[in-house]
Amino acid sequence: MKKGTIKVSVLYPYGEGKTFDMGYYCNTHVAMVSGLLGEAIIGATIEKGIAGGAPNSQPTYVAMGNLYFNSMDAFQNSFGPNADKILGDIPNYTNIEPIIQISEVMV
Repeated sequence: MKKGTIKVSVLYPYGEGKTFDMGYYCNTHVAMVSGLLGEAIIGATIEKGIAGGAPNSQPTYVAMGNLYFNSMDAFQNSFGPNADKILGDIPNYTNIEPIIQISEVMV
């Protein structure tokens, strides 16, 4: 990604009793989000946590989704009108309250 790109990260922390349906997230939720946000998204990644700071440890995050936009306006103008539908789908794949981080790509 080029410098200045906006990255929206959605992080799902690991925790006892927490559930996450990676199949639903990858195949249904992300497809829905992509369809709703359309051309505003210039890139996306999904990551599955496999370990924390050491091999064989629990991951800090079970999953991370990252969406990339050319600007904050592109993010806000596409996400805002669709926020209720996107956020309303979260209980369909997890009982984890996500952590959101919005960043500017520097390198």
